[in-house]
Amino acid sequence: MNSPASRGTRAAARRQHLDATADQGWLAHPERLHPGAVVSGPLYAEVKRRVLQALMNGEWPQGAPIPTESALAQRYGVSVGTVRKALGELVAERVLVRQPGRGTFAARHDRDSMLEAFFHIVDERGVKEFPASELLSFERSAADENAARRLDLESGAPVIAFANLLRLQGAPVIYDRIAVSGELCRALDEKLLRQRDMTIFALYQARCGVTVTRLEEWIRAEAAPAAVAKHLRLKTGAPVLAIERVAQTYDGTPVEYRERYVSTAHHAYLNVLGMNRQHRR
Repeated sequence: MNSPASRGTRAAARRQHLDATADQGWLAHPERLHPGAVVSGPLYAEVKRRVLQALMNGEWPQGAPIPTESALAQRYGVSVGTVRKALGELVAERVLVRQPGRGTFAARHDRDSMLEAFFHIVDERGVKEFPASELLSFERSAADENAARRLDLESGAPVIAFANLLRLQGAPVIYDRIAVSGELCRALDEKLLRQRDMTIFALYQARCGVTVTRLEEWIRAEAAPAAVAKHLRLKTGAPVLAIERVAQTYDGTPVEYRERYVSTAHHAYLNVLGMNRQHRR
């Protein structure tokens, strides 16, 4: 009589065989957007790329459910296991969100997701709070050399430039100077920014059709320039945290360049590395 262990081993082998057989169908049934595409690298990476392309094309808008793993496997001609690995990476990168019992959804930039993924300023207890934002200035102008370089634009290209002051517990803590490509988000105007009831990234999603999925930050200590010190109620030259930040969309296209200054009198930048706390032993 076969033991349960040997039966389990054969079942696992059969699943692996079925996955491998399904994956062989990839080239025989290329995805409609790219017929005859040549696959290079891991197959799951190609599935991931094509899911990203569908998101960029607006096939699944922010907050919308994406098809099931089985449906995507059939669409792309690969195994469910290959799809699951591709989606797992997109969930880890916060492009997609899994909701137990409901499915997988295109990420929406609500306040909770902004605090978790893109906001790292905490008080002396290590606690985050959603900042109150005040628009200080707005203009349509030409990109200076630094903004053009960070946004991959020609020097002098049209940009939307604005400044925000962010308060935590009523005190001014963060001063932001922001530049966005004028071509990428033509719908953005002063009224929208001043009256918004959502995060800036959610505004980009809703009005510009652009989803921020990744940030690059360069952080250094600096002496506060006079204009920054005035808004943060500091002495000119007081130490501040200076953060240069580029926000990117699915394919790495720069969406926003931000110069952020943070008063560290009662706040700090917290970046948590490594596995989640619940996994610790």
